[in-house]
Formats: sequence, C-alpha cells, structure tokens
Amino acid sequence: MSSMSDRPVVTRIAPSPTGSMHIGTARTALFNWLYAKHTGGKFLLRIEDTDRERSTEAAVQVIFDGLKWLGLEADEEPVFQFARAARHREVAEALLANGGAYRDYMTAEELEAERERARAEGRVVRSPWRDADPATYPDRPFAVRLKSPLQGETVIDDQVKGPVTFQNSQLDDLIILRSDGTPTYNLAVVVDDHDMGVTHVIRGDDHLANAARQTLIYQGMDWATPTWAHLPLIHGPDGAKLSKRHGAQAVSEFDDMGYLPEAMRNYLAKLGWGHGDDEIFSDEQAIAWFDIKDVVGAPARLDWAKLNHLNNHYIRQADSARLTGLVVQILKSRDVQVREADLAVIERAIPLVRDGAKTTLELADAVLFVLKRRPVELPEKARGMLTDETKARLSRLRDAVAEEAWEIPALEARIRDFAESEGVGIGKFGPALRAVLSGGAPAPDLASTFVALGRDESLGRMDDALSQAQ
Repeated sequence: MSSMSDRPVVTRIAPSPTGSMHIGTARTALFNWLYAKHTGGKFLLRIEDTDRERSTEAAVQVIFDGLKWLGLEADEEPVFQFARAARHREVAEALLANGGAYRDYMTAEELEAERERARAEGRVVRSPWRDADPATYPDRPFAVRLKSPLQGETVIDDQVKGPVTFQNSQLDDLIILRSDGTPTYNLAVVVDDHDMGVTHVIRGDDHLANAARQTLIYQGMDWATPTWAHLPLIHGPDGAKLSKRHGAQAVSEFDDMGYLPEAMRNYLAKLGWGHGDDEIFSDEQAIAWFDIKDVVGAPARLDWAKLNHLNNHYIRQADSARLTGLVVQILKSRDVQVREADLAVIERAIPLVRDGAKTTLELADAVLFVLKRRPVELPEKARGMLTDETKARLSRLRDAVAEEAWEIPALEARIRDFAESEGVGIGKFGPALRAVLSGGAPAPDLASTFVALGRDESLGRMDDALSQAQ
C-alpha cells in the first residue's frame, strides 16, 4: 500500500483559443488541489500545449495568472507536454514492438471512405492494416494506431459516476502517432501521467470516453491505471450549459468584476461538492473535509446571488489595507485621481462602507465621497435643500460637533441630542448634511461619514457649503 505522500494528482490545462481560463477549468484545478492537500499528496500542473497555434506565450501566461490569482500553487515546476514529444514517440514504438499497436498506411482518401462505411454500418473505424503482414508494408508515411481488443468490456470505476462500462467493439483503434510523427493527445496524457507518477485523474466528464481509450494504452504498456474521477459540467442558472449569455465564464472576468479569490475558492468548492449545510468555510476546513467521492454526479448551477453573498462575507473579513490596494487599482482604471494622502482616508473609510458591498467594484463606488475635492460642488438638489432655516441649523450643528470626540458613538449621540434640542427629527437636516458632506455621492450614515472624512475635512466641507449658499 502506498503512503499518502505518494498520491500525486495533476491538473491538465490546455491554452484556450479565447485566451482565457474557463471557470470550469478553475473548479477542476481546485478539486485537484483540495484532494492532493486532503490526502497529503502533491498537486501537479501540466500545460497541454501540443496545439502549437493556440499555445502562445500569452495564452500560457493566462493559465499561470489565473491559478496564481486563485491561490492554487503547484508543488512542483509545471510540465510542458510539447517538450516531451520524443518520450511519447518512444512509447508508441514500444507499443509497436509488443504488438499493442500497428502501422496504418491508409491514405486520407481511404480513411474518409472507411469512415463513411463505418457510419453506414453503425460500427467504429477499422483499418485494413490492423493484421497485415509486415512484408506487405509500402514505403510511405504511416500513422500508428492502438490495437484495441475487439471483444469484451472496458470498465471505468469512476469515483464520481460509479462504474461505467464500454464495449470494446465500440472503441476504435485510436491513432496514437500521426503520419508526421507527432503524438496525439490520448497517448501524450497517458505517458505524462505515468511518468509523473499520477495516481488520480480528476477532470471534466467530457473526457469520460477518453478514459476508456487511455485505459487500453495503460494496459498495452502494462502500467498501473490511475483512479478516475470525472466532474460534471457547470451550467448556467437556467440549467443550460454555461455560455456567454449567462455572463462571466473566465477566471479573469470574475477578477475584473470585483470578486475575491478566497470567495471564488469557497464558491467553486460548493459547485458540485459540499459539507453538510456549511456554506462558508476556510481553505483549511475544505481541505480537511474534501473527498472526491463526495462530488455529486449532476451538473452544478452557477448562482450569482450565492456568489455575491459569499463575496460580501469575504470583503467584510478582509484586511482594510489589502482592500485599499484593490480599490485604488479600480479607481485608477477609471481615471479617478488618487493622491498619496488619499490612501489613509480610503483605508479609514472602507470598514465603514463595506458591509453593503457585494464586490470590490461596489466598494470602490462607496468610497468615492471621500475623494471629493474642496470646495465640493453640490448638485442642484442639494443646493435646493439649503434654505435659510437649514443653513442656520447646519451652522449650529457644525459648532455642536466641532468639539466632540470624533468617534461614531459620540457623534451619533451628539446628532441625536442636537435634533432634540432643535425640536425636530433628524430628517429635517440629515439629507442636507449628507449632501454637503458627500457632494451627492453615496455615503454611509452621518456619523460614519463624519469619521470617514475626518474632523478637518468634515468641518471644512460644511464651511464651504454654507459659504457657497450665502
């Protein structure tokens, strides 16, 4: 029995033609990561870059950036599949030598004709060269095909779906080496998984049929077959396959939309797996609880309300200095001027406004009021509130709070006492005061707005507004 530390899993990611990393790929990587950590194994990364047209440097960097943002760090240096082509060809030659594969000399025209016959007869493609006498081999390029068994069954004991049976008669003789000498995907992944010591293959269920074909390659080389686990797809809220019409699909889009990586990890873990009724849990808890056998076989549905709820939770838990950095990046991307002196003000404001923010974009909106430059230009509606009576009342309030301790409880009490002394409700002057302090931008309650701005800025804005109104 192998030790737990000898249980590596690998997440395989092919560069996307869209130049992004899909949320489904991110969830697969997360489940690999969780299972590796849960079992004390290794989380490995392999870049499936055999498609050279799409495997640009930029496309590969997107993968690294996405995993880094999610906080999923591989335990070893990544493996690039294309660089191992010579090893893949070596295994193809070994299968030829042991009778597990054969040379196929069919031309493109002959192959297309065979495909048409196979479709018409309801069978898989079979090459006439499967059992040909080597003495009859022509002197021209050839592909190498796996010599699949014609009878019997291949059973995939899947950790998510349970036993899945494939009739060998329905499995074609897979091409493992093209006529130009390049290895195919199914050969490459088997060789790489074997050489990397991969014990568990956790991937999307669109690869379930490949598991049967790959099992035959393992058997042909007399290699141990890994444990399979095929994850269902992620669907949109309407139950249809996730697409552009459902909104964000790529990891980078969720980053751009203001979601925190810890919220995404928590949310993605809940897409198809869970621990009782627990909705919010730490990475440490997820690692302790996660078992691939607990993943459900039905597709999960993206639920924006749940994601927003989780993200709000993690925004409320996050360090204010970190959130300040994220907010400043957002503001600068909007061409909002942020001075060095503004950083401390933003950081002071964040704990006072973040409770209602579902994303960091909303958090950036919520701190805009502290960045208004004096004299703050008041919107027309706010100017209309500044009647002579209200101006006189705000002037008295300004004097009342000027000497107060600049803390929320003290300021709340002072504002209440002032309203009582004036014989009015706070609603008689509160909206005008809020407009004066915020310049019409969204802001928290009055005491919190005072504290966020600071004493000097608050009193200065009041003075400016009263002066402008005269």
